[in-house]
Order: sequence, then structure tokens, then C-alpha cells
Amino acid sequence: MNMRMSDLIVKKRNGGTLTGEEIGFMVEGYTNGRIPDYQMSAMMMAIYFQGMNEEETLSLTMAMRDSGEVLNLKAIDGIKVDKHSTGGVGDKTSLALAPMAAACGIPVAKMSGRGLGHTGGTIDKLESFSGFSTSIPAQKFIENVNRIGISIMGQTADLAPADKKLYALRDVTATVDNMSLIASSIMSKKLAAGADAIVLDVKTGSGAFMKEEEDSFALAREMVKIGNGAGKKCVAVVSDMDQPLGFAVGNALEVKEAIETLQGRGPADFLELCLTLGTQMLLLGKKAETEEEARKKLLAVIEDGSALRKLAEFVEAQGGDSAAVYDTSLLPKASLTKEIKADRDGFVGHIECEEVGICSLLLGGGRETKESSIDLSVGIMLQKKVGDSVLSGDTLAILYANDGKKLEAAAERLLRAYRITDEEPERRSLIKGVVS
Repeated sequence: MNMRMSDLIVKKRNGGTLTGEEIGFMVEGYTNGRIPDYQMSAMMMAIYFQGMNEEETLSLTMAMRDSGEVLNLKAIDGIKVDKHSTGGVGDKTSLALAPMAAACGIPVAKMSGRGLGHTGGTIDKLESFSGFSTSIPAQKFIENVNRIGISIMGQTADLAPADKKLYALRDVTATVDNMSLIASSIMSKKLAAGADAIVLDVKTGSGAFMKEEEDSFALAREMVKIGNGAGKKCVAVVSDMDQPLGFAVGNALEVKEAIETLQGRGPADFLELCLTLGTQMLLLGKKAETEEEARKKLLAVIEDGSALRKLAEFVEAQGGDSAAVYDTSLLPKASLTKEIKADRDGFVGHIECEEVGICSLLLGGGRETKESSIDLSVGIMLQKKVGDSVLSGDTLAILYANDGKKLEAAAERLLRAYRITDEEPERRSLIKGVVS
């Protein structure tokens, strides 16, 4: 049958349902350059307005997954459980959670990207360990997971290339914000990464991609449906990102906080998120029968030091200096610091989360463009979070920088990100719910 893209655009524009075959034709044709940008732009806008049903969304995800290489992890023993976060400020979860899960016997075979925007990605953060590399061949990746239970490699160019191309197009044609398109974009990459089960951390709040809780739950449900439709076990946790996670924002600072968490002295909110996501990973990986048992096991590997040792083994296996796991003073350090002080008594009523992320970017801790280089040593350590009482002159946060001008610009902005109120605010719960 001879398909024409123009007919498919008309069909979707008029509210019709595209078949799996039609979606496959369109994705394959666009990836290979036969279908031009202008036709795909028109299709994305038609989808943006008309939406897609469950079958169409699943077909789109699978077509994008199959547009490149699909990793085969069969050579790795056990149930491979992947974890994905929709991102946020101070989100260093993989750094602590992956060693915790691996120490509990879950094989962690993860592909991660670099950060674009206000924070570095997991890979950037891991490069705080001198010599660490994620550019490892697939064979070594599989070998490391079988040997020590954990490996993280950089995303290969052949992983869901259709998504990369489509996302760039959506970005410049104002068609990013559609639930089916967002969910299929995330899930196509996760499904191509080859895990047996997937735990999703969907953020909600001022520092998240999804600001409203109901949108975050809708996205979580959409992604879980796709995962299940693709024959994978999938669970999503909706968690709060109305303020930064933990206290550290910035690459080496976040690594240090993750290490402290594995030493049993991390921030309560960050530990709670690691335990919640880890619990779901252990249940999907059949390493625990109940949530209570899973949680106990995760706490035990922190207590006996095996999760910290697992992090050191993992860093060493990928060329990094594991001495920094036991002595964090070896991590990159900034030369300048500045304290941001409260100008009145009261309570921290609100922290504009995204602004904190932008301050880290201004200091050099993120990328404005794909070509920018990141300063791993800069960032922010919050001293006060929402609900804390403050007196005038108390330190709200400490900035770490290597450039005086950048430091002043970020300091001014960070002070504005804090709202001090007379009344104690209501505390928001960190975990909003679990979608399975």
C-alpha cells in the first residue's frame, strides 16, 4: 500500500486515528530524511491539537524505540531494573540509589545522558571523580554489571534516534507540551535501553517540568501504560520538586551529598526518595516480597557500608579515583564562597526552585548550550529549607564559585528566590503517590 505523509496529516488534523503501520511509516521516513521537517512539523501540530489515544501513543513509542539500536541485556543475570527521573534541581538520586539497589542484588545497567540546562546530568556529576569515564564499550558495560552489579554508560547515538530528531523539531515548533509526545519521548529511550522493569520518578512543582500535580499524575499513568503495553513491568512515583531535593545543588556538591547519604548522614528528604524508589526497584526485581522488607534491606546496606563500597567499586571499574568516595575533600573544590543571609525574622515560606537551578547555571554548574563546558566544583548549599524558622542575619545558603562577577549575579538572584513569611507554611509531602 502506497502511503503519503500529506494524507496522514489530513487524517490526524481531522481527528482521525493513525494505525501502527502509518505511525511506523512516518517515524521511519522522518528519521531517514525522506519526510521533510515541514511535513513533520504539521503532523506534530495536528497531534498537539487532536491528541493521540493509547494505541497510537504506544505505536509511536515503539516506532521511536525501533528507530535505532535496542540494547540486548540478556547476557546480564537477574532482573534488570532501570530508574528514570523527569529531572529537577538537586536531583542526585541515581548516585546514591544505584549503589543501594546493586548492594541489594539488583543488577543496575543504566544509560545516562549529560545535562542541558540548569544542572549537569548523572554523567557530568560522576566525572567529579577524576578519571571516571562512561565511554565504555557495551561488552565492558555488561561485564561490569555481572561482576560488580552496576555500570552506567553514556547514551549511544543509535539509541532512539527518531526521538532525538523529533524532540529538536518539537522544541522549535511549540509542540513539546503534549502528554502523548512527552511520554513516548521518555519511554522510547527507556525501552531501547533494554531493562526488564522500569521505575519512574515523576517530579511535580515549581522546579519540575510538570508544575501541576494532576499533570504529573497524568504523565505517570501514561508512561506506566506504555511500559506495560511494551511488556515491561513499570511503576511511577510522583515526588515533590517545589523546592530543591536535599541541600546540595551543583555537580561535585551533589556527589558529596550522595556519599554522605550512603554513610547514613544524608538529608532526610533525599534519603526518603531513595528508599521509596529503591523499594519499588526491589519489588520489581523480586528481591523483596513487601515494601517493609524492601525498605529494611535498603537501610541495612547503608548501615553495614556495603552500598558505599559498591559506589567505590563502580567508580574504580570505570577508571575513576575511588579514594574520593572515602575522602570527599578530593572532589573538585571552588575557590570562592559567599553566604546569603536572611534580612528579617520569620519562616522560609517558599523557595523558587527553578531560580535556584538558574543560580547554579549562572555560576557555571550547567550548560546553556550543548557545547558549553561545566564547572564541576561550583554550586549552592542550602542551609534553610521550606518551613524552617530564621532570624535576621541567619545564613540561608552558601554559594560556591570560581568567578567573582558570576558569584555576585547569582547571590542577588538567590536571595530573591527565598520568600520569608511571618506564618509557618504548611509542609508539602515529598511523595505524592505511586502509580502502578
